[in-house]
This record gives sequence, C-alpha cells and structure tokens, in this order.
Amino acid sequence: MNRPLVALLTGAGISTDSGIPDYRGPNGLWRRDPEAEKLVTYDFYMRDPEIRRRSWLMRRETGALRAEPNAAHRAVAGLERSGIPVRVITQNVDGLHQRAGLPDRKVLELHGTAHGVVCTKCHARGTMADALARVDAGEPDPPCLECGGILKTATVMFGERLDPVVLGDALAISKACTVFIAVGTSLQVQPAAGLAGVAADHGARLVIVNAEPTPYDEIADEVVREPIGEALPRLLRELREQPV
Repeated sequence: MNRPLVALLTGAGISTDSGIPDYRGPNGLWRRDPEAEKLVTYDFYMRDPEIRRRSWLMRRETGALRAEPNAAHRAVAGLERSGIPVRVITQNVDGLHQRAGLPDRKVLELHGTAHGVVCTKCHARGTMADALARVDAGEPDPPCLECGGILKTATVMFGERLDPVVLGDALAISKACTVFIAVGTSLQVQPAAGLAGVAADHGARLVIVNAEPTPYDEIADEVVREPIGEALPRLLRELREQPV
C-alpha cells in the first residue's frame, strides 16, 4: 500500500503550548485587547508612527522569538523522519516547525515569518534580531538602512495579500494530499481556511483538531477536541503504524 501524502494546516493553537497566545480563541489576544489588532494592520501601521513604535515594542516583548517547539511540532517532524511524505502549510509566523526539525522546504509559511523584517519601499530584507537591537539602542521606529523607508516585520499584516506563489503551492498540496489535518486553526480566515474544503473535494481524508467548532466540522471525517499536544502525536503515530 502506498504511504499517504500528509498535509497539515497549522494555526495558532498548535503553538499555545510553547507559550505563544492564539488570537481568536476564548482567551485570544484580539478578544483580550482589540486595540492590539491595529499593531498588525497595514494601514494603521503605515500612517501612524505611534502604532509603529508600539508594534516594535510588542515584537520585543513577545515570547514568540524565544519560544521552543512543543510535542505537537516534534510529532510532525518525527512523522517526516519516518519516511511518510509530509507538507506543512502554516498560518503561524513563529518558525517552530523548522526549529523542531522539519526541513524548511517542507514548510509553507502563508503569513510570512516574524524572524525577519522588510522595507515597504525598496523591499530590502533583514533580521528581526537586528531591528530589535536598534529599538533597544534608542530607535523607536527604525527605518530601512538602505533607503530610509518604513520597515515592517516580514509577516503578512491584516490588509495585505498573501504571496500568490505560496498560496498556489498550498492549493496544489491540498489537491494532491491523501490526508489533510487542520490543527489549531479556527478555519475562519480565507483563503487559508478554504484549503480544508479543497482537500476534501479532491478526496483527502479530512481531520480537524481544534478546541472550538469550525465551519468545516460537518465535512470532516474526524473531529478531535482533545488538547493538541496529546491528540496530534497520537494521530500521527497511528498514521505511521497504519498508513491509509
């Protein structure tokens, strides 16, 4: 029997055990502080230096850059090492799949990465660590060193489009996979959420692992409400033992 091609769509919920809060859950960041959403909204960020200042402080204070992979990230990397073809499509920007050992070429970061920065004018790139060092040195809103333009994190902010190449690759994987596991995502934000439907329409077994109901639960082959750090390792272990 051929081994399955496993695609995982991962959202904020897979990283909460690493100390990174989610956004839309019952205790999510946007519910606790709706004003925080402005710090990652492109129009607010570009026109308001105070928003940019607060955004850089948020990046400095967040634990995302220092977070370590948890059992769920390690289980995904372990599945890949077992020889089963694995592709991860992640809505997260924390890089924890790669830190757990998953090859970078097998991870599609739909929303970019929090570990880099990019100039909004000349598109020069740099590291978040270097930008935050400038903040620590007294630059509240560090400009691009190449052209003086506005720097932003190399993530897709609200109001920005996803990279069409990355999205196209995600669609191709969703159509080709035999198992599609949506983990820790509300499946409310399009177009990422629609990948679950694409996979199901093309014959994949759809498994949803999320604490809260999602719009795609009714078409899923299996819905799991158990904690992700327990449920995902078990599910992936079953795939290794009994590939479908």
